[in-house]
Amino acid sequence: MKLDSVPINSVTAETDNQPEIKDRDSSDLTVVTDSPKQQESVVATFATTFLTIFLAEIGDKTQLSTLLMSAESHAPWVVFIGAGVALITTSLLGVLLGGWIANRLSPKVVEKSAGMMLLLISVMLFWDVFHN
Repeated sequence: MKLDSVPINSVTAETDNQPEIKDRDSSDLTVVTDSPKQQESVVATFATTFLTIFLAEIGDKTQLSTLLMSAESHAPWVVFIGAGVALITTSLLGVLLGGWIANRLSPKVVEKSAGMMLLLISVMLFWDVFHN
């Protein structure tokens, strides 16, 4: 297909997933893959996710279990691989379920539901502490 057979101004993609084609003049096409704002958003999302999960996992029962399994088995790399695959699998399930929920519910409903679930868990933990 020849470029001059398609009007350049009509070939503009403005979605997040497709490159944007800019028209400088009819002989010079520039494809822009990501804007700086999109790159910052990806970095911010990654950093927030990493820090949240990293801090939540330090010293939890999963880390203590892998520590004990590694000490008992004398095969720390096998334990590391097994624990890594397990954590990746549970994260994949969370991402897939989150994507499925995001396609069916509004962000406000998801946020309020998550808050209610965390509040319920907190109440149950306090109940357990004070009644045992």
